[in-house]
Amino acid sequence: MIPVAFDYQRATTVDEALKALSGDSKILAGGHSLLPAMKLRLNQPAKLIDITKITSLKGIKEEDGEIVIGAATTHAEIASNSLIKKHLPFFAEGASIIGDIQVRNHGTIGGSLAHADPAADWSALVLAADAVLEVQSSSAKRRIKASDFFTGLFSTTLSEDEIIIGVRIPIPPTGTKTNYQKFAQPASRFAIVGCAVMRKPGGKTNIAFTGVSDTPFRDSAAEAASSIDDAVNAAASNVSIMSDHYASEDYRKHLAKVYLRKALQAVS
Repeated sequence: MIPVAFDYQRATTVDEALKALSGDSKILAGGHSLLPAMKLRLNQPAKLIDITKITSLKGIKEEDGEIVIGAATTHAEIASNSLIKKHLPFFAEGASIIGDIQVRNHGTIGGSLAHADPAADWSALVLAADAVLEVQSSSAKRRIKASDFFTGLFSTTLSEDEIIIGVRIPIPPTGTKTNYQKFAQPASRFAIVGCAVMRKPGGKTNIAFTGVSDTPFRDSAAEAASSIDDAVNAAASNVSIMSDHYASEDYRKHLAKVYLRKALQAVS
């Protein structure tokens, strides 16, 4: 398939990208979600603004008790980063099983989050990690909790005049255990069900799912349970579960319970 004709601009700074951004333009980061949609003519932007050369959007650092990941940092860079492996090992695990090697080398965390595919891996991971997304418009910056960011199918609280510039994750206390489990669609490697778990010393456990519903979510009922069995029984009990040609509603709910158990056993 061939996309509708479009203009192209490569930005070298965030301000330049924001100045070029309008209602009929799209940000191009890795392009692994946007370009296929354009080829199918499901998305027809008049202009693409390429942010891949904006150096301020790349890299991973420790700052003020947080790990800060630039929005244009690739999945492969996150998977291999020593800070991530030390403090957020489930980010490295999750990043290493996104798509294939081409997707991991070019796809970015910011692009994935902005696209908000209901089966994307990063959504569950940032929810379980209590992450905050830093976004910028031409007039201001603001921070959005991951728990407030996803609003529906391919839908977020990101405004048309904003771009994600970074993801900030509080460094977990020493002794925290994390795990990410995924039942993947074999061709795309998207999650039919993905479950991210962060268990802190003392037992407080964050549980988040992707692929189960049209919106990724923290599972508060499972988090409140006092045992693995109780958490598994409560899993995905308060959401509308998707059904498609990959998995029925009943099968998805079953998978949510199976993969939650795997994740909880890994951090117990």
